[in-house]
Amino acid sequence: MRYAFKRTHYAQGGPVIVEAEGLTKRYGATTVLDGVDLRVERGTVVALLGPNGAGKTTTVRILTTLTRPSAGTARVAGHDVVREPAKVRATISLTGQFAAVDEQQTGRENLVVIGRLMHLGPAAGRRAADLLDRFDLVDAADRRVKTYSGGMRRRLDLAMSLVSNPEVIFLDEPTTGLDPVSRSTVWDAVKDLVTSGTTVVLTTQYLEEADRLADHVALLHRGRVAVQGTTDEVKSRVGGHRLTLGFTAEPDAARAAELLSAQQVDGPLTLGLPSDGTAAHQHHVLDTLRAAGVPVATVGSHRPTLDDVFLAFTGGATR
Repeated sequence: MRYAFKRTHYAQGGPVIVEAEGLTKRYGATTVLDGVDLRVERGTVVALLGPNGAGKTTTVRILTTLTRPSAGTARVAGHDVVREPAKVRATISLTGQFAAVDEQQTGRENLVVIGRLMHLGPAAGRRAADLLDRFDLVDAADRRVKTYSGGMRRRLDLAMSLVSNPEVIFLDEPTTGLDPVSRSTVWDAVKDLVTSGTTVVLTTQYLEEADRLADHVALLHRGRVAVQGTTDEVKSRVGGHRLTLGFTAEPDAARAAELLSAQQVDGPLTLGLPSDGTAAHQHHVLDTLRAAGVPVATVGSHRPTLDDVFLAFTGGATR
């Protein structure tokens, strides 16, 4: 499905363009969304994260007017998604989980047709050429899409969503199944979109993707927002630097845990403890264990990642 017509450029970090309050969706006795609140500023990338079944796609479907909420409100570009769906559709574009392209047409023809449907007139051809170049599809532009690889189809699908420069683009797991080169191409395109003022709402299973692209993240779990904020903010919720120590014998690990007030990580032979990230702190810890005669097999130090956030707020659960 393709939406989007006229748009204006906005500076990053501007007013809120997508907002939801108390968003709820029920199917019979099953509650899929249970009071989701969300705020997205113009010109930013917000990543919706969460286990399978957490409510990410349902949230996107409501915000793009494809599904009505059971309760709560949502507005896109100032328009209510229930009362003003046509106005919402005029400002957005949606790329779903599966490529929606015409396999019997060429890549160029797919793009030109969308441009004509969006009333671009003669400019449709120029816009198609620009997007073919942006998504590295120039060499395949005049081949039928049925000859394209999966990654090429996905890139074409995303290009089709951008024909009319939408104010807000919703990307529902856009790089699932893509090879690293194709994924990198999509990432570069998303960055270009944000630079030009487009707002991106992204759902993804790839936490590295969210870390690379998102200004803000919202982690959904069991239909609710478990945590949201900038990537640095949500990472800080699970602590600062961590020092990880590995041992070859459980008595050594137990003694080290007693001396350092450390906790087990990934089993009885691995301990983790807070750190300020400095070499001085690491030396202090190792000197303490050496003085007590406790041998250490491995030492590691890292900052929290979105993987740590995911595990901390979902318990590693999938549904």
